Amino acid sequence: MRWYGIDDLTPEEIAKVTATLKDMELESGMDGLYWLPAPVEMLSPVQKEHVKSCGPHVFGLEVEEDSLRMELLVRAKNRMRCDCVHYAGPELRASMIAWLEQMLTDLGITT
Repeated sequence: MRWYGIDDLTPEEIAKVTATLKDMELESGMDGLYWLPAPVEMLSPVQKEHVKSCGPHVFGLEVEEDSLRMELLVRAKNRMRCDCVHYAGPELRASMIAWLEQMLTDLGITT
């Protein structure tokens, strides 16, 4: 699995991140896992075709004791296996990494 990770976070920083993700209603239903929505305009052609049948498309963000790990696999929330489930292209990957880093900056967390 390809992923982007941030480690060496304090318990206070993890609490800030978790509270923010909960406020944004991004909880997955599993402890420590959040679904980050992928911008529709940046999805691949097949993902755009499958928005209604398989979407929304999301990135999994795992929040652990002292780290964050964002999967770079674009998942379809309404279907486990489909051609539309595949790794993010360079533009979408860079955008999601930038989004995560900006959220940390906005929370006063330096990495």
